[in-house]
Amino acid sequence: MKLKRFLTAILIVLLWPVTATLAQNRPAVVDTGKVFSLDDLEGIVFKNHPIVKQAALLSEAAKANVLQSLGYFDPALKASFGRKLFGNTEYYNNWSNELKIPLYVAGADLKIGYDRFVGTYTNPETRTGTDGLTAVGLSIPLGQGLLIDARRSTLWQAKAMVSYAEADKVKQINTVWYTAVKDYWNWYYAYREYMLVKEGLDLARTRFTAVRNQTLVGDKPPIDSVEASITVQDREIQLAKSAIEVQNTLLVLSNHLWNEQGSPLELPRNAVPQTVSDKINLPSTLALDTLLGQASSHPELVKLRAKGTQLDIERRYRQEQLKPKINISGALISSRRDFNSYVPDYYDFNWRNYKVGIEFAFPLFLRAERGKLKDVKIKQQQLNYDLQQSGREINNNVRTAYNSLNAYKSQLNIQVQSITNQQALLKGELQKFELGESTLFLINSRESKLIDMKIKRESIIAGYQKSLAELYYKAGTRQTQTN
Repeated sequence: MKLKRFLTAILIVLLWPVTATLAQNRPAVVDTGKVFSLDDLEGIVFKNHPIVKQAALLSEAAKANVLQSLGYFDPALKASFGRKLFGNTEYYNNWSNELKIPLYVAGADLKIGYDRFVGTYTNPETRTGTDGLTAVGLSIPLGQGLLIDARRSTLWQAKAMVSYAEADKVKQINTVWYTAVKDYWNWYYAYREYMLVKEGLDLARTRFTAVRNQTLVGDKPPIDSVEASITVQDREIQLAKSAIEVQNTLLVLSNHLWNEQGSPLELPRNAVPQTVSDKINLPSTLALDTLLGQASSHPELVKLRAKGTQLDIERRYRQEQLKPKINISGALISSRRDFNSYVPDYYDFNWRNYKVGIEFAFPLFLRAERGKLKDVKIKQQQLNYDLQQSGREINNNVRTAYNSLNAYKSQLNIQVQSITNQQALLKGELQKFELGESTLFLINSRESKLIDMKIKRESIIAGYQKSLAELYYKAGTRQTQTN
């Protein structure tokens, strides 16, 4: 009997340093600390994330293109001067000035000019008096370019692309937020798993101490101490793996954290995710109908519609190219340079002093114009097919995400009930162990099973939260704490 107690004491002494060493080397993850909630993440992401800031530039770039297109309607002042003097003879002294003001209506141009062409060898068609001639007139296309021309087409297409850019901005911001939410719940799950494994390790250590003391006094066989020590070592290994996973998920989450100066932020080591109840409130069918209604304004659909508007403008422009070019221009001319001096009526602005012109051009086969028009119409058909398919896919994706939420809710309810039952089994097994009717192996087995079930519960909660974010993302919006 004395020999048996002696061997038992030696066994406990040999086992204890191993367990103590593992306890000293356990991962340094803080159990409690400042809560970093999803609200906190939302405030940082939407304020400082570089991709969010970059997305805001999309609409600015589109507006810059509109401004650039408006440049085609800017008034332009043009002037030229040429003089030739040779052998005491002034061959020509030509000075031409024109202010051209493009008009938005009918593709017309208002022109105001002043010409002074004098000299011995100046062309008689353009020669003026020494006072020069002033002209005020219009240039109007009666055929091609009357309803739409290149400059109006460019401007209208640029305006249509503002809607495209706005939708693209919303899409990019929604994608950033959806990714950030998923990374947050991955961190939440890793942290909760770590805490549950640590809780199991603390229980295993406490049990090992109790069994060791009972073994030393002969109340428990030495093999129970071996069993308890192995359980401690196994959970130490699990805790180390969980700690690494917490650190890795925290690093991934830190990808979304930036300060106002554009420098990266990192969460402190004592940061912890928010707590989440296992009581899930599934979005109502009314909320689903609302999201399906919002899906009709999904950024992808808005982009396709904006592209459709652009193609429609392009089609109208290409149809206009099928018309013949018939441009007329006319101007009233006068030798008046100001309105303070007297000018004879036959030299002033009136119907007897004018310039007129007409220009006509028409390709006989129109093959280039017809080919471009056909190409635009084909692109419109392709776009309509894309719009139909994308709309159907978006609606089905929203319904699929909602079905996933239903599945997670059912799984969580079952898992909570299973945990309650498993806790009852463990409690009963502990009572039997105290009476000597059970074994430490069964207790460890029941306890490990309970820990795994709790980890599974946290996995379902995290999966539900990610699916909830996906539901809003698939509908073309984003989940916030107020949703």
